Amino acid sequence: MLLTEPRVDLGALAARTGWSIKPEGACCGDQCIPLPAGASDGTTVDARVLSERLGAPLVVDDKHGLWALGPAAAVTGRALTTAVAPDVSLPGVDGTPFQLSSMHGRKVLLVAWASW
Repeated sequence: MLLTEPRVDLGALAARTGWSIKPEGACCGDQCIPLPAGASDGTTVDARVLSERLGAPLVVDDKHGLWALGPAAAVTGRALTTAVAPDVSLPGVDGTPFQLSSMHGRKVLLVAWASW
């Protein structure tokens, strides 16, 4: 999930990832992972703590002020089992638009590269 700060709104976290913050910790279904005291203020939770405890990747783009919290791997041990890609449209090599949704139902490998 994309963020503009390292705090995640609890409602958005539950809606977009299935994880909710309860007194026993970060919970998804019947699985709960304890969080340290102070990780949540009742309305938000620290993305850095979630990243560490859930085994979720956290990427920061300081230049653009964006944070990206990836799917949790602590429960399944497989980082991408809960990932849902947004429907994006990108120009193909020949310039025609390509919709990611056209691959629905198939396994897709996305490779990204950046010069920095």
